[in-house]
Amino acid sequence: MFSSIAPLARLNPFYTPHFQPIQDGVRKRAEPTEALTTRRSLAAASAGEEYSCEYGSLKFYALCGVGGVLSCGLTHTAVVPLDLVKCRMQVDPQKYKSIFNGFSVTVKEDGVRGLAKGWAPTFIGYSMQGLCKFGFYEVFKILYGNMLGEENAYLWRTSLYLAASASAEFFADIALAPMEAAKVRIQTQPGYANTLREAVPKMFGEEGIWAFYKGVAPLWMRQIPYTMMKFACFERTVEALYKYVVPKPRSECTKGEQLVVTFVAGYIAGVFCAIVSHPADSVVSVLNKEKGSSASQVLQRLGFKGVWKGLFARIIMIGTLTALQWFIYDSVKVYFRLPRPPPPEMPESLKKKLGLTE
Repeated sequence: MFSSIAPLARLNPFYTPHFQPIQDGVRKRAEPTEALTTRRSLAAASAGEEYSCEYGSLKFYALCGVGGVLSCGLTHTAVVPLDLVKCRMQVDPQKYKSIFNGFSVTVKEDGVRGLAKGWAPTFIGYSMQGLCKFGFYEVFKILYGNMLGEENAYLWRTSLYLAASASAEFFADIALAPMEAAKVRIQTQPGYANTLREAVPKMFGEEGIWAFYKGVAPLWMRQIPYTMMKFACFERTVEALYKYVVPKPRSECTKGEQLVVTFVAGYIAGVFCAIVSHPADSVVSVLNKEKGSSASQVLQRLGFKGVWKGLFARIIMIGTLTALQWFIYDSVKVYFRLPRPPPPEMPESLKKKLGLTE
């Protein structure tokens, strides 16, 4: 029975994701393919160059966190004008009828500088989120992979990526929630506050600490599916690009060519991320603007059509964001010479069990 299941498992579209959860550098294996694996793992760095740290070490996690800070903090801050218009379309669709109309009305009322409202909480909040998102993703990916064992981690690697990304985002949203609440107040309530220094004490005086964390549950609703899609879709797209588009194996690609693949895969993943997470994003925007409302009340009032307002703007924003985030994150790994495992190969022990070796 199992011999007939094995070929079907290999036809699974998630059969070969991009990253390998089992650490080859820490747990040395005696298989004859070790040298090949090492050469592939070093493809991201220049020929003959060694890693700056071991995969799964504290230094590795710390530098991945730095990559997350740069990738999320910089990119989200760069698209603050688009995010501002998107939020205003969600909370006041009668006034801000479209993305272009939203920009026009905002510039007319607040000037060009008005488009930068909320940049400070955006930069701080999403830097903290990026630190946790990418740093903890690497932690949980290795942790869950070791719990499963090499063979199961290979067979169930897509589920592993989904579980690791969801776990990481749980903590990332707790770090993001206070600044996200302040950002939405600044952007969507004219006259409430123009800066973070004005908004924080005012919010605390009105609702206490709850003002900063009442949106954390909707954030989980928005960000956890988003992040799961972000990582799983990215892995699948990278695999497909190397398999069907890139005319040579990843191990033969230059660092620049690999980063181009990263950017393209990130943009495609971003489009799906935006669609999956947009309804919850609409709820978060309205919830943080209003006092005393709950997520269920806001969702009921918006209705099915209302939660999709601003989707086009968010697809542009999230597609660009996700592509740039993966590009920056991968670039940081290349710069610091961090391990960047290639697409995994079936362990020799599993090949023997399935009768795939001669």
